[in-house]
Amino acid sequence: MYPAESAVARPRFGHAEVWVESPLQLLSAIEAHGAGLLGTTSRIHPRGGTTTLDATLATLIAQAPAGVQFAPSTAAPPAPGSAGARRWVIGDAYSGRVQRAMLGYIAVKEVVIIDDGLATLGLIKALVSAEPTPLVRPRSRTNPARRALGIASWYRLRALARAGRLLIFTALPVEPDIAQRFLELGGHLESHRFEWLNTQPVTERINEPTVVVGSAMAADGLIHAEPYFRWLDSLTLDGPVAYFPHRRESGKFLALLADHDRIVVREHTIPIEMRLRSLRPGQVVRALPSTALPSLRLLLGEGGVRILGQGIPAAWWKPAATPELRSHLSSSLELLTP
Repeated sequence: MYPAESAVARPRFGHAEVWVESPLQLLSAIEAHGAGLLGTTSRIHPRGGTTTLDATLATLIAQAPAGVQFAPSTAAPPAPGSAGARRWVIGDAYSGRVQRAMLGYIAVKEVVIIDDGLATLGLIKALVSAEPTPLVRPRSRTNPARRALGIASWYRLRALARAGRLLIFTALPVEPDIAQRFLELGGHLESHRFEWLNTQPVTERINEPTVVVGSAMAADGLIHAEPYFRWLDSLTLDGPVAYFPHRRESGKFLALLADHDRIVVREHTIPIEMRLRSLRPGQVVRALPSTALPSLRLLLGEGGVRILGQGIPAAWWKPAATPELRSHLSSSLELLTP
């Protein structure tokens, strides 16, 4: 694990312009501001048209720490040359919108990347690669124009790191050798344990003995839905299951789960890290490879709640899941399992 002690003096001053595209990115932005890493003020620009992000916004607007401002929803990130901003903050470095913005002049003193799920670990690994690595999602790698943009973004972020102008803020466990190589590149790596979230009241109670954090892998065409359903059904042998869907899961699959007499499907609202903090000793959280595993261990691990990751058997995979993706998720599960 990378050093727990901060290498960056806090609190920092100035203003940050922040672009978020998902509930987890929004929570990560609040944590970064609360940790004193973004500046005196941070203006958060949420991506428009995302209903799950709207729900998290509604919750966090009333709770946000001093200095956080919320801009109207928008379709594109603020420019990294924003007047008066010292930091430009993003979550998804694989986003085409973000990468096109990075092609222009970067006037801010520093670019800050906050958590965006397991992609954050893949990003750090890509940035320390000795070979140019396109920052694109697996399904985009056959698109020459998209690959070119991804390569340009790889060069731009590495150049920022070498200049001491790139900081990554994450709650995920980064492999020690990868973390060391990123620091040697010149980047800054800061960790957190959801310190701000832990100061907030708990508002949701879950009584089922088993909680499952849903996965979008079936909806994304990466695994077969049938064995995933059978696995969920097997968990009900130990008692009722509370199922917290991923925002991309299909209505048809969720309706199938809702028909099960021992599975309670919860409405998708705000990030799982915000919803499960009331779990009690003896309850169990299950999930496929997911950012939720390390996040919930930080929040619940010392309270007697078991957090268990489920590997993906070979028979579950569909052809769309490339060998590279399968290997990445398998290695991620090993890293995310204590």
